[in-house]
Amino acid sequence: MSKDDLGGLDRLFATVAARKGGDPAQSYTAKLYTKGSAKIAQKVGEEAVELAIAAALEDRDEIISESADLLYHLSVLWANADVDPADIYAKLEAREGQSGLAEKAARKNDGEKKNGLR
Repeated sequence: MSKDDLGGLDRLFATVAARKGGDPAQSYTAKLYTKGSAKIAQKVGEEAVELAIAAALEDRDEIISESADLLYHLSVLWANADVDPADIYAKLEAREGQSGLAEKAARKNDGEKKNGLR
């Protein structure tokens, strides 16, 4: 599949994934990879907070801008963790048509079983 065949988020992911191992002096994305998982996760958190603030202020332009920043940093996080967006799409598809409350309860029960709490 060529880059032209991909949707916007997939194109973004392909671009940031291609920058892994790139020259950090030439690419902000490559520089993020060299800083490691903790720094990438921190950037995702910062952008999520900035988006939440923009939403609370009902600032449409900032919501758009911060959403783009969050999706960019999230794509870097995925690529760094070797997670393909297709895996996330599959998870979302599996949840489609399921009540959010039921899905959340199922995750809680699974977590309790894994942690020996049941």
